[in-house]
Amino acid sequence: MTVLEETLHTRRLAGAPISWGVCEVPGWGHQLPPRRVLSEMESLGLHATELGPDGYLPLDADALRTCLGKHHLRLVGGFVPLVLHEPGFEGARARAHRSAELLAGAGAEVFVAAILADDDWGTPYALSGEQWERLVEHLAEIDALVAGHGLTLAIHPHVGTLIERDDAVQRLLADTDAGWCLDTGHLLIGGTDPVDFVRHNGARIVHVHLKDVDADLAARVRVGELSLVEATQLGLFRPLGQGDARIEEVLRALDQAGYERWLVLEQDTAITGQEPPVGDGPVLDVSRSIEYLTTLAPEREVAER
Repeated sequence: MTVLEETLHTRRLAGAPISWGVCEVPGWGHQLPPRRVLSEMESLGLHATELGPDGYLPLDADALRTCLGKHHLRLVGGFVPLVLHEPGFEGARARAHRSAELLAGAGAEVFVAAILADDDWGTPYALSGEQWERLVEHLAEIDALVAGHGLTLAIHPHVGTLIERDDAVQRLLADTDAGWCLDTGHLLIGGTDPVDFVRHNGARIVHVHLKDVDADLAARVRVGELSLVEATQLGLFRPLGQGDARIEEVLRALDQAGYERWLVLEQDTAITGQEPPVGDGPVLDVSRSIEYLTTLAPEREVAER
């Protein structure tokens, strides 16, 4: 076994294209080519990844398996942005169906859903009571749809979506029984303490995105002084252990909650200017995060005895 496998044998660790600057959000930045991203994941000892933006990797399940298999990777799940509060639901349902078919056909386990104000990632706004009820109703339909494909739905709180701030997070927790993606960075930016989220909602967590953030930059995003892209370019997202998301406490709380599903390394990166040389740039930060996790592994093993 590799060092990564030996020290994280109780964990299932995956990568994500967003750590290499490949993102669904419009205007995010330079997108590194798939071959480079997947090769660098493989070089770090990772054996699984999330899908990335629609069309970044093959949209045929067999072709996707083949593409990932060339780098000894398997598919964990995919991030699917959906508009759920509008009366016209056919488009969102169709997109969810297509995505679920691809994910399930390629061997994934998780359907990660972000809830948008509109398909262009427009600025979130307060929903009426009727719109909120419609969102909850449509979300239940999506949950049933993805379950029919053998997938688990994970609601993803995310900056720039309708489920961003703590009040929306708590309201949707109360109004649904769906599973959640614990995204340590986006929760903190939106004003939700990720450690408290685990302690109070551990049974609802079905997927984890691990990222660390700079609290000062996060506060500037929260008040609208910086956009998410601008803050990311300034270093909002940090290698694990170098920010303010209390990653060690999060992992300890996940252990106490009995979480045994995927941990996905997600250090949102926005690449501007010249593309970094192969082996440089984003891969170095991912490597630092893996190193941080390996230093925590012996401590966790002692605690579990």
